[in-house]
Parts: sequence; C-alpha cells; structure tokens
Amino acid sequence: MIGITDVDIYIPPQYFDNLSEHERFQVDQDFISNKIGILKTARKSDREFASDLCVKAFQNLQARHQDIKEKIDCLVVCTQNGDFSIPHTSAIVHGKLDLNQHCAAFDISLGCSGYVYALHVMKSFMADNNLECGLLFTSDPYSPILDKDDKNTTLIFGDAATVTVLTNNPTYAIKKGVFESYGKGYEALIKKHDKPLFMNGREIFNFVMGNIPSLINNCLEKNELIAEQVDYYLLHQASKFLVDKLTDRLQCDSNKVPFTIQEYGNTVSSTIPILLKNYLTDPFANTLLLCGFGVGLSMAATVIRKQP
Repeated sequence: MIGITDVDIYIPPQYFDNLSEHERFQVDQDFISNKIGILKTARKSDREFASDLCVKAFQNLQARHQDIKEKIDCLVVCTQNGDFSIPHTSAIVHGKLDLNQHCAAFDISLGCSGYVYALHVMKSFMADNNLECGLLFTSDPYSPILDKDDKNTTLIFGDAATVTVLTNNPTYAIKKGVFESYGKGYEALIKKHDKPLFMNGREIFNFVMGNIPSLINNCLEKNELIAEQVDYYLLHQASKFLVDKLTDRLQCDSNKVPFTIQEYGNTVSSTIPILLKNYLTDPFANTLLLCGFGVGLSMAATVIRKQP
C-alpha cells in the first residue's frame, strides 16, 4: 500500500512585508491582518529557480533520513512555474540530487489543487509499477510573475517548496479522492504571454463558496465518513477570509480548520503539505481531509488516515 511516510519543507528567509506597504496599496493594516491574514510573503532570491527550492526542501528531509537517496525510484514535481518551458523541472531536480538513473521523473502541471491530484497519481503509478520510494515535490514560485503594484496578487502569494515521501510503509494511507473542474473559469487566475499574473478574486471566491462545500461532502460520503470523524480539515490556504468563510459554510469547529500562512503567504500547491507537516506527529491527527482549489479552475479533495 503506497501512502505518505514523511514531509519536509523549505520557505525562503527573505520576505515582502505587507504591513509596511499598506499605504502604497491604499489598504489599512486591519484589512491585511484580519481579512487577507498574510503579514509577510516569502520571496526566493532572483538567482533561485523552482528546482533550487526543491533541492533545499530535500536537504531538510535528508538531514533526518540520511540514506534516502539510494532508495528513491520515483520523483515528481508539481509546478506551473518550473525552471524552463523545456525540459521538465523534475529532470533538473533529479540531476541536482544526483539520483540513480533507474528513477522515474515527471512533472504535473497543476496549481492549488495539485497536491491532492499528485498524491493519487503517484499512488497509482508507484503501485502499478512496483516502485517503493517516491518523492513528490511542490514548488510553484509566483514572485517572478507578479505585478509588484497589484495588491490582489503581491499581498497574497509567497514562494516555498515541499517534499513528500511516499512508500509502501506509510504513516498515512491515502484513501479515496474526488476531483472536479470548471474550465470555463480559467481566466480568473491567469498568466498570459508577456503579462504578469492576473487574479479575479471575486470570481474565485464565488467559485470556491459555490463548489467546495459540496465537494468536501462528496469526499466524506465517498470515504464513508461523517464530518465529526475528521480530526482536521487541511484546506488550501488562499486567504484568511476565504478559509474562515468556508469554515462557516461547512459548519466546522474552527479548531479543526487551521490557518497558518501569516508569515509566508499563499504558496499555491505547497500550502497543504506545509500544513500536513505540522500534524505528522500529532497523536490526535488520525483522519485528515485535504482539499485544494483554485487555478484552472480546479478542485480536489481526499482523506488520509494514520496507520497503526
């Protein structure tokens, strides 16, 4: 059974200070603190690419698993802002880590829903091909594509990378997932040629509130669970306002729906695994529901369950 064994992360130490820029963006500090909920957004250096962030996440992992390099037989990078258009970023990461040639490597081009999709893709790919140790990286640095004068994106998005170890001796089993798409809304979050990232926040909010509660309920039903049996809901960390509104709509205990991105921002496909790292050793985090939503417009949810 392929599942999640461990997670590690890398968040760049440099950051953009939202509070110090509130006058330039003509927003008050209360709006930044209590509605967006993001005080700082992490920023990679100009010399770093997506693959470099992946390598640093792996180095943090390797500090705790010194012999892991020899075991890796599958490597996947989930990104829409890779190092180059060609080749795939996973090949670059494979080379920088100096991994064995007998190792599958491919990218998954998805954003905010990407972690949930990628977990299921890797679970099936590894099981079908008798692979035993896979690395799933998320690294989607948005800072190079932001309009520095656009408060709708600059105050929201941060850079980070994560690495998830998948093995046949997991800490968490990956249960059933649900996946939906609303492709007609693709222009709500888009990077057009020679233009910075554009986001229609209102359209995305309406999409999320109109679709994610039912998606989560479908996920619960598919996994034969009721809401009270979920210990934590790890939702994509878009903004405090959105997470709070979803919590209210789901009628969840707010203690079960963490919001933790105040110091680094919305890191796209990395938000859920950054959250997950905090619960790997939590004795009360036995059944978790993961839900990603956004760019595409794409949405996905799944349940993971701690193994005895």
